[in-house]
Amino acid sequence: MPKVKFSPQDKDIEIADGTTILTAAQAAGVYINNLCGGNGVCGKCRVQVINSRIHADMHSMSFLSKQEITEGYALACQTRVDGDMKIIIPPESIPEEPKILLEGIQVNYSSPEKIFLHKIPADPASLIDPFIQNIYLEMGEPSLDDNISDVDRLIRELRKKTGYGFFDISLGCLRGLALNLRNNGWKVTATIARRSHAWQILQVRGGDAFEQSYGVAVDVGTTTIVVQLINMKSGAVVGVAGSHNLQSRYGEDVISRMIYACGREQGLNPLNTAVVKTINDLILSLAAEKGINPDNIYAIAAAGNTTMTHLLFNLMPCAIRLQPYVPTASVYPQVSSKEMDIKINPDGAMEVLPSVSSYVGGDIVAGILACGIADRPETRALIDVGTNGEIALGNNQWLVCCSASAGPAFEGGGIKYGMRATRGAIEEVIIEDDNVRYKTIGNAKPRGLCGSGLIDCLYEFSRNHIIDGDGTLRLETDNGRIVEKDGESQFILAYPDETENGHELVVTQSDINHLIRSKGAVFAAIKSLVDYVGLTFRDINAFYVAGGFGVNLDIRKAIGIGLLPDIEPESIQFVGNSSLMGARMYLLSAQAAGRSVEIARMMTNVELSNYQPFMDEYVAAMFLPHTDRRLFPSVTY
Repeated sequence: MPKVKFSPQDKDIEIADGTTILTAAQAAGVYINNLCGGNGVCGKCRVQVINSRIHADMHSMSFLSKQEITEGYALACQTRVDGDMKIIIPPESIPEEPKILLEGIQVNYSSPEKIFLHKIPADPASLIDPFIQNIYLEMGEPSLDDNISDVDRLIRELRKKTGYGFFDISLGCLRGLALNLRNNGWKVTATIARRSHAWQILQVRGGDAFEQSYGVAVDVGTTTIVVQLINMKSGAVVGVAGSHNLQSRYGEDVISRMIYACGREQGLNPLNTAVVKTINDLILSLAAEKGINPDNIYAIAAAGNTTMTHLLFNLMPCAIRLQPYVPTASVYPQVSSKEMDIKINPDGAMEVLPSVSSYVGGDIVAGILACGIADRPETRALIDVGTNGEIALGNNQWLVCCSASAGPAFEGGGIKYGMRATRGAIEEVIIEDDNVRYKTIGNAKPRGLCGSGLIDCLYEFSRNHIIDGDGTLRLETDNGRIVEKDGESQFILAYPDETENGHELVVTQSDINHLIRSKGAVFAAIKSLVDYVGLTFRDINAFYVAGGFGVNLDIRKAIGIGLLPDIEPESIQFVGNSSLMGARMYLLSAQAAGRSVEIARMMTNVELSNYQPFMDEYVAAMFLPHTDRRLFPSVTY
């Protein structure tokens, strides 16, 4: 078999002729940017083939210049191995660790003592009420006057200690119970799990193991996964860690991953394996860092969008992206850690927050729970701007939600030099008198633009009259950064001597058009949802912007391009990783867990693809800031 060598990673692999370079790279443990899951439509997997002839396919020709094709550049996902090859992966095609948002910010989330039911006021630990608990028991020995069975004695003490009424016991635990109780002098710790209307006794260990009881809250994001290790006695966060979701090698967005899962034999299994491995790596790393035995971790609560939840449970997501957009499930069963292959105590369990619809998932339910939107009479909104823009609106009486296919532009997809928020991404841009100033993540040389940088560009282009209201670059101006190249107008943001790869970094007319479509979809969805319930923007007390996207977002500029409504900036708050916070609340509180199900059930999902006013709003929003300037009175450029 031919040998393929990858540089600068200095890895090689023998692989069959006809295998794509992308597949060969994955097999060699070399990761290449791949937003579209190998379908040849994102152009992010550019590589240079040094010592082999390649055929320029139509996909590559649309993303590469003639000179690049002559120099051996190709798309890794569309180019097949044909004999021995040496592949050079340029810096812009090498994934960087994302700028991961580990915690929530600015919003004061409810603390455990404010949200948990007080079962036994004299016992502070009773404020914590997770779905898996360790309960220390000291029981009297059997006697002729008290000779009930061992399991009845155990359940009696559990009822006294917890106040719960119904218990059953697993067969495995029952088989060792008699010796376990007697060998430990009737002083044991019982591990119990909430199952519908009863509690199941999973494990009985000798001595007091109550102090060594931990749980994990997980934000299962499309791009990144974040894990919090929680002390189940106090509710305190012991540690937090995050990393890139290993599923990204099969596509950067949920649509490409659904296509991968459903478009090939056994396509689902690698996606499931990847997300489970990411979670396990984070849990084991945190446990080792904090000196905690993974066997003392008993519970996991996870929140993610509907597709990510399906992939975590190894459920086929095919029907999610096809009309009438039906998921396999919206409420998910409790599953054992052993069944999920999660590396915690084998008798532990995992629960996942419920979804609302195919494109409004448990991460939004978690965000509503964390922000308390469903707990107060004031009307508030939650906005998660991403490939699938999700919006929820309501109060303690009603909730509505929708999702808009904004596309991957704000995450770098479909943009010539777009990228995730990783090292070298331009995240801030200011243009004054034709001078361009920018800030990159890590203060590195520019490699591309992430979402906040792209929004800044659009705003600065408008403010400086570099583009017209419809986004057209104004070639007639004397701005030397506006050029015509490869048959398209472009704005040079960074010159070759400024960038990491020595090539100029530009924003093209196609990029601008793509961004306007994306911002138009988000604003049209927000306005459609507000109009749907008969309100105006002024009727909404607060707009919460969730996720890492909002961390470096300039509110004034987001309003200025018509992405967010023109309201008082202080009414718009960045809430950080509200999905993770909601998962932690679910983990620690039976009340919060039950509330999440109530939230999901009370939410009315507005399917925008069948809602005619949305299309009208979308067309109106395809202008900067908007066709109706009365909606944006504060925007003066």
